[in-house]
Amino acid sequence: MDRLSRIFGIVRHVPQAQLFVRKLSLLIVDSVLDFFLALKMPHSFGYRARTRHMFKRGFKEHGAIKLSTYLINYRVGDIVDIKANAAQQKGMPHKFYHGRTGIIYNVTPSAVGVIVYKVVGNRYMEKRVNLRVEHIRHSKCRQEFLDRVKANHEAHVAAKSSGERVNLRRIPALPRESRTVSTSDNGAQTIVPVPYETTI
Repeated sequence: MDRLSRIFGIVRHVPQAQLFVRKLSLLIVDSVLDFFLALKMPHSFGYRARTRHMFKRGFKEHGAIKLSTYLINYRVGDIVDIKANAAQQKGMPHKFYHGRTGIIYNVTPSAVGVIVYKVVGNRYMEKRVNLRVEHIRHSKCRQEFLDRVKANHEAHVAAKSSGERVNLRRIPALPRESRTVSTSDNGAQTIVPVPYETTI
């Protein structure tokens, strides 16, 4: 206690010590402020926190929802993409499910139930979310496969009618064929960039 009183007494009476203490306190305050500014801590952790750009409508797509959205039929087993529509706040998905793909397991007059798999640690968890039809659309992830099945069936039927064999396997892209370039009347050209001209 005596030591502390002596130190504070020295600081109180010596102007250089007072200046040192002020500078030290300012440095500490600045470092603490820099630390918290670097964190950029958000204010809230609500259900729709930090979705300002995620849920925004597209360019020239604001306003009332198109009626064609409600005329699409959804059946159990359909694969759908979840994309939240900010014009309808009811039946809206949590921000985690925005952009995910799932399978419909339940259909009601105005909403559907979708199964989405969520990675938690080292396992997949089956999450069941109920969404209104404004926030889903049919996925195109199987379209290429369905087109290939259709094309293979047509090729198989055509080959069977003609009595030929057809290879339905996908073949990787082969190297390009060789080409010969003639230099007669085809001299080399030097290409240089056009100088930039300022026109007002």
